[in-house]
Amino acid sequence: MSRIAPAAPPYEPAIDEALRRIMPPGIEPLVLFRTMAKSPRVFTKMFAGGLLDKGPLSLRHREIVIERTTARLGAEYEWGVHVALFAAKVRFGEEEIAATVAGPADAPCWSAEEQALLAMVDDLVDRRTIADGTWTALSAHFDDAQILEAIALVGYYHTVSFLCRGLDLPLEAWSARFPA
Repeated sequence: MSRIAPAAPPYEPAIDEALRRIMPPGIEPLVLFRTMAKSPRVFTKMFAGGLLDKGPLSLRHREIVIERTTARLGAEYEWGVHVALFAAKVRFGEEEIAATVAGPADAPCWSAEEQALLAMVDDLVDRRTIADGTWTALSAHFDDAQILEAIALVGYYHTVSFLCRGLDLPLEAWSARFPA
């Protein structure tokens, strides 16, 4: 069980509406979302800052950034939810899924632009900055809006990872697990 017990229905109307809007049909609201619902302020602010809508990055690029960030920060909960919900949609095979958790940014299963995104995540997680060489690779493949989105995703999912780990959230029964 989480360090803070998740909220149970009935939820406040605004939270109930948000949960209905964001959850796929037939899937109970995530433990993370129900736990955040214990603080309507935090819940509202986190969802206001969410980046899961259509942005300048492709869905595949967005998921590479999210999965690498959450994996590097040890947030198996969030990583597993994203793998379960999006890996097939973005055509990640087992090799790519495993490579989001372990392996170098320049693993051969990734294209050059994907490697640049992975290197950016690794730079930000490890050094809290982006190395000049990484920036050069990023800017060869992505425009300013895409790079800003990617950096914001790393920051947002850094916060989500802290929530998952700090709350010691139990893994969703249907979500993926880190590779052995």
